Amino acid sequence: MNTRLKTILAAVLALTVAAAWGYDHELAASYEALFQPVAGAKAGKALHLVTAEALVEELKQGKELVALDVRTPAEAGVFTMALPGSLAIPINELFTAENLERIPTGKPVVVICLSGTRATAAGTALRHVGFDNVRILKGGFKALVGYLNPKTANAAPKVAGVPAR
Repeated sequence: MNTRLKTILAAVLALTVAAAWGYDHELAASYEALFQPVAGAKAGKALHLVTAEALVEELKQGKELVALDVRTPAEAGVFTMALPGSLAIPINELFTAENLERIPTGKPVVVICLSGTRATAAGTALRHVGFDNVRILKGGFKALVGYLNPKTANAAPKVAGVPAR
């Protein structure tokens, strides 16, 4: 094998190895900026998590929002959000151009899944691509079902200065 061919092969090998071991520095820097405020006691707020209790109170107070269910169609077929304007888009289809266009930007969007794991991933990624109105239901439907019961679901909203019924 001649020296020139050896040099070319060595260069190709070096580039291949570097690409395999490397990572996207620009993308990493963008995530560094995204997660920079996520520290300490306010980490949940910085991640834009909302508890089941806070979500229910917002709904009782008439706050308009869109629930975005990112579970599979089979899961959503069993039970789903009944809120007007709710969206059901599986996480594996969420980032297509046509589905991203379905997500409103002018009102809050709460991303929901069964346990909160997929919602956290989807919500974080949505915020990373520019949806600054996105929050994540902490604990997902499991937390919502665990919080709601007939007494909780039918109680009047907690509004400062207004006595509870």
